[in-house]
Amino acid sequence: MNVSAAEKNIGIETFFTPSKGVGGKLRKTPEDFTVREISNRPVKQENGKFTIAEVTATNWETNLLVRELSNRLHISRQRIGFAGTKDKRAKTTRLMSFYKIPPEKLSQVKISDVSIENIYVSDRPVKIGNLFGNEFELKIRDINDDINEKHIQKISSPIVETGGFPNFYGVQRFGVIRPITHLVGKYMVNGDFENAVMTYIANPIVGENEESYDLRKNLQKTRDFAKALKTYSPQLNFEKAMLNKLVVNPDDFVGSLKELPKNLLTMFVYAYQSYLFNKMVSERIRLKLPLNQAIVGDVVLPIRKGQIDEQEIPVSEKNINKVNAQIAKGKALLSGLLFGSDSNFSDGEMGEIEHRIIDDEKNLDPRDFIIPEIPYVSSLGSRRSILAPLKNLEFNLVDDELHKGRRALTLSFQLRKGCYATSLLREFMKAKDLRNY
Repeated sequence: MNVSAAEKNIGIETFFTPSKGVGGKLRKTPEDFTVREISNRPVKQENGKFTIAEVTATNWETNLLVRELSNRLHISRQRIGFAGTKDKRAKTTRLMSFYKIPPEKLSQVKISDVSIENIYVSDRPVKIGNLFGNEFELKIRDINDDINEKHIQKISSPIVETGGFPNFYGVQRFGVIRPITHLVGKYMVNGDFENAVMTYIANPIVGENEESYDLRKNLQKTRDFAKALKTYSPQLNFEKAMLNKLVVNPDDFVGSLKELPKNLLTMFVYAYQSYLFNKMVSERIRLKLPLNQAIVGDVVLPIRKGQIDEQEIPVSEKNINKVNAQIAKGKALLSGLLFGSDSNFSDGEMGEIEHRIIDDEKNLDPRDFIIPEIPYVSSLGSRRSILAPLKNLEFNLVDDELHKGRRALTLSFQLRKGCYATSLLREFMKAKDLRNY
């Protein structure tokens, strides 16, 4: 089954399931994509310095939500902690922490489409990665008329039998409307900060807002940073922050990038690593190598106390039977390379795949991921499971209350942290337009 050009652009080059998709569209309303963190809660502590709360937000991008909360509380962004970024076009519930903010002050904050509940005090903050996973309740509307439960079962069976689906980084990692974060990251790794900046603030993409498209196109052509600063809409707040720096010094592209939040700037480099990882997983699937069974040369990651351990275990002829027994028990996962300055390649067939993908990047060197101009975005690299384990998958065909006479598909399931629901949905939907995710 053919993959869209847009998916190939982010390194996803194949499907795992052979059956045709149900079609349809996701997120007709934000409530069609509901996510609740399975949290690793900091312990209550009466004299703690951190106020902890469950924050439910509808249609809020994580960085903008943090900025709005910091503005309302009159504190820096650094005093607000959260465990993971979430989709904007969704209803999301997450745990957040606020340093030296009294609970009563936090409870008085009122923001449109945001609720702050279950407030308490702890001596520990919420940090990135400080969660176990996420629970999803999703609704796909406008599905094809000929879809029935038997067909949905046909799609889900290979996934259930395998114990999960390919752990691709989803389109949200790269940008739904403007899938460019990996391109920005590639330029940064290559030391080409000018192109990194211009790819982000200019570089018009077909499908984005028409006004924004025209403004970006004009900036790409004229490089008139002052005019762009005046004409860009307030919604392009990150671009405007970068432009403000360039108006003062048109050659300070590194300084312009540093105007972005650290987590967003780091995400560019991660997105480039994610793109390369997606290509490696795609190639493993294309070669019909298993995702839930090790072959000699693979590297597995053990699961201890429910969490994936970063200890890398090479698979050899001597230990392969033991490793596969652990995988079958859910105590280990196969891994793929997240290329960085201190990467360890697999051996065997997976090693050949990893080397081939990196070699195709034209002289990409591990040391390129050491970025002295912006040290905190440098990356040692690591490994990531190539299978996203799936729990409690349930689906139903229901009447679509928004479209009389049409049906919708509801899905509920649990994923480990770092796994993308959209990478599961693409197997069910087989959408050609990434905006349908």
